[in-house]
Amino acid sequence: MTESDAAAELEYLAREIARHNRLYHGEDAPEISDADYDALVRRNAELEAAFPHLMREDSPSRVVGAAPAAHLGKVRHAQAMLSLENAFAESDVTEFIARVRRFLSLPPGDELALTAEPKIDGLSCSLRYERGWLVQAATRGDGTTGENVTENVRTIADVPQQLRGDAPTVFEVRGEVYMSKADFAALNERQAASGGKVFANPRNAAAGSLRQLDPSITAARPLRFLAHGWGEASEVPAETQLELMHCISDWGLPISADFNRFADLETLLAHYQAIESRRADLPFDIDGVVYKVDRLDWQRRLGQVAKAPRWALAHKFPAQRAETTLNAIDIQVGRTGKLTPVARLEPVTVGGVVVTNATLHNADEIARLDVRVGDRVTLQRAGDVIPQIVGVVTPPEAHAALQPYVYPAECPACGSAAVAEDGEVDIRCTGGLVCPAQRVERLRHFVSRAALDIEGLGAKTVEDFFADGLVHSPADIYRLHAKADLIRVREGWGETSIRNLLAAIEAKRRPPLDRLLFALGMRHVGGVTARDLASRFGSLPKLRDTAVQAASDPEALAELVTVEGIGPKVAQAVVDFFAEPHNLEVVDDLLTEVSPPPFAVETVQSRVSGKTLVFTGSLETISRDEAKAQAEALGAKVAGSVSAKTDLVIAGPGAGSKLKKAQDLGVEIIGEADWAEIVAAASTR
Repeated sequence: MTESDAAAELEYLAREIARHNRLYHGEDAPEISDADYDALVRRNAELEAAFPHLMREDSPSRVVGAAPAAHLGKVRHAQAMLSLENAFAESDVTEFIARVRRFLSLPPGDELALTAEPKIDGLSCSLRYERGWLVQAATRGDGTTGENVTENVRTIADVPQQLRGDAPTVFEVRGEVYMSKADFAALNERQAASGGKVFANPRNAAAGSLRQLDPSITAARPLRFLAHGWGEASEVPAETQLELMHCISDWGLPISADFNRFADLETLLAHYQAIESRRADLPFDIDGVVYKVDRLDWQRRLGQVAKAPRWALAHKFPAQRAETTLNAIDIQVGRTGKLTPVARLEPVTVGGVVVTNATLHNADEIARLDVRVGDRVTLQRAGDVIPQIVGVVTPPEAHAALQPYVYPAECPACGSAAVAEDGEVDIRCTGGLVCPAQRVERLRHFVSRAALDIEGLGAKTVEDFFADGLVHSPADIYRLHAKADLIRVREGWGETSIRNLLAAIEAKRRPPLDRLLFALGMRHVGGVTARDLASRFGSLPKLRDTAVQAASDPEALAELVTVEGIGPKVAQAVVDFFAEPHNLEVVDDLLTEVSPPPFAVETVQSRVSGKTLVFTGSLETISRDEAKAQAEALGAKVAGSVSAKTDLVIAGPGAGSKLKKAQDLGVEIIGEADWAEIVAAASTR
């Protein structure tokens, strides 16, 4: 898949997913199934993983739910109502648990208990109780602002107006408003008999019933409520998810009968499989099982990323598969020279979506599947959102008669040798900027929405300008004002469009540094990594000089490696980028045309703000990643080695040469407990 194809599809997915969000959350009239919707979201996620620099501002990855309906009052949530990360395979669950263990630095033998409960397909709702009385109910909306449905919720029999027992002064119970399958069928019978609206599924019926202007209509609908969590609370009277959910149950709100706690992966997955086997027999619709870290103190430490908490996961049930014929395998050359095989398929519908292409990832995947042109193949759109070939179903004799696929040894775009670097499975064109596919893709990337976002310079325009010699490098874009006469004679370019294009270019002469770094297209440097680099170095010349120095200076390389979110592989990619003379020429030329302002990061003021820290030895209560994240948030810089520029060393058990060097240099040294006090003091300001 080329970058232009990816950008075009991401634009389509952003628009299509936003439309389905509006239909689902705002109008209660979805056009596709949950599995098909999940497939679109996963497709978007995989494209963003493959092309992180193309992530859009309106990406579905950044969006929760949909905007509140205009006909209902708005309620701003005291705590955001987040969505959940999805898993489609057992390996995803295994990785989730491993990720939690890594973040918390849990020793292998320490128990990591998770709760599990069915994921009801309903409408998310938050119930706010003050002094035990229901005072407000709101839908999730966009996660920040929901719809006021208080009077309608008061008609739901499962929702008590007053909590039993001694509840906290303020407590928001969160859960799902739903309709049972039996009640849904009976409602549709009544609706059909009276000539009213017949609902497509129980979720639509529940959402439409709850979001009525007239509470009497809601009261006539058989709505139910099931609690699964909480939001703002003046007090949390428990230490675990299990205990607090039982508190909510004791206060009079229903929780799932299948809610339970599991201490190991085997029993957790067995519970998932048991629920899946009973899915058709359950009284309500579900689309998966939700796992949550049981200990609440660990939930707080794990926090959240983007729009989802790190401590929860939705394990979805499998989506559909389909069979079709593989008609051809095409090779596409990406911005970094990667040769990606794409399967061209006889069109087939998978989960309600017509599929004509599928990823084959790399040469190893083709060899593993032994897939050949002419084969009958099985596709799936769960597990991987980009449609993926998961197997060959051609009879053995017919399969043996087909020619095995031979991966090209040359780039189809420029004829340069195509090779795999040591330790990598991906095969890349060695032509670099000689390769027209890479040069055009780099320019397309530079002006893309997720990078510089220059309106009027779409993928096709960049390709045309490059082909006609108007633009060869990023700096040439800023010189297009001198070529206005050459643009003017082109078909479709009038005075207004030229004026708008040049104005859009001029508006990007002071681009944010992280976007500019992103736009340069360094390998392994996506949007998040670009921001990490911008936060550490503050300017492009400083990053360039450090990278150039790092080619021969281990201390400079260590400074790159210790940037939060940057490891040896990414650091080496940055060094390699600036080690290429042509890239240096491009960057220096670009800096004659653009002037990105110094990059500033919002941090909490603390006693370590602006200082350089070094962590050494073992950390016993937090992971090294968590410690680095804390330091960055407090405005400090974390270095990998001790030098005269080091202001503070945090030493744990096993500290060796770094500790000794700090002592020799007279650098202040503290322990992990002292560091925790610094973090705690800053959080109270």
